[in-house]
Amino acid sequence: MTGAAPKNFSLWLGAGIVGAIVIIAAVSLLWTPHDPLHAVPADRLQAPSSHYWLGTDRFGRDIASRLMVGAQVTLFVGMIAVGISALLGIPLGVWAGMRRGWIDAVIMRGADLVLAFPALLLAIIAAAVFGPSTLSAMLAIGVAGVPGFARVARAGTLQVLTQDYISAARISGVSAPVIAWRHVWPNIRGLAIVQASVAFALAILAEAALSFLGLGASPPAPSWGLMLQAAQTQLASSPLLALWPGLAIALAVLGFNMLGDGLRDQLDPRRRVR
Repeated sequence: MTGAAPKNFSLWLGAGIVGAIVIIAAVSLLWTPHDPLHAVPADRLQAPSSHYWLGTDRFGRDIASRLMVGAQVTLFVGMIAVGISALLGIPLGVWAGMRRGWIDAVIMRGADLVLAFPALLLAIIAAAVFGPSTLSAMLAIGVAGVPGFARVARAGTLQVLTQDYISAARISGVSAPVIAWRHVWPNIRGLAIVQASVAFALAILAEAALSFLGLGASPPAPSWGLMLQAAQTQLASSPLLALWPGLAIALAVLGFNMLGDGLRDQLDPRRRVR
């Protein structure tokens, strides 16, 4: 029983942080304290107060409202990027694990090739082709995450294929696609969920970095990375401008990482405490 508490703590704390971000993003669809895009020059660089909960930026825009709407951008980019990674990586990994031979070699060497191009470099290429935007950032982050899902899916598939019921299914004449859908996928689903949680954290960090470098969302979009970029010129006089978006990014990454760790401990029977 001594090991159960920390595992549950990681899972529930991560779920709590992620849940809070989701709730804030949902609330911002209907209400924010102020218009996140409306500039009030007379109120620029205001300190936190009852009117401006977290103060204002150099244009007089409410930081709290921009952080709330920025959660939408963060979750949207994360969901699309992780969706791209999973939809491409999982089928490729399962296919490589089931076919083996030259197909396995080609798919995994292709994954290694993609790993040689980090998300930042892919974002630069996408920005050159499509122009800097949230869409190009999502595509770059999504493609960069494909090898992670492919490797996890392949490893899980190889483990499942060693089971006797797979041999029985093959002897019975069950086709490979049916085996993959009925037997392989249900057994690697937990691995995919854990990988998705970890990939979501990496996507949040990558999106913030790309927006900071001008390769993601464009001003005046309330992106956390753009808020950090705009705050660097006022670090000495107004450090809170960088603190709030930096703290939001850190908490989001921490939440998804802890959720992934907790899910891994919960879904992996070898890690469960008997």
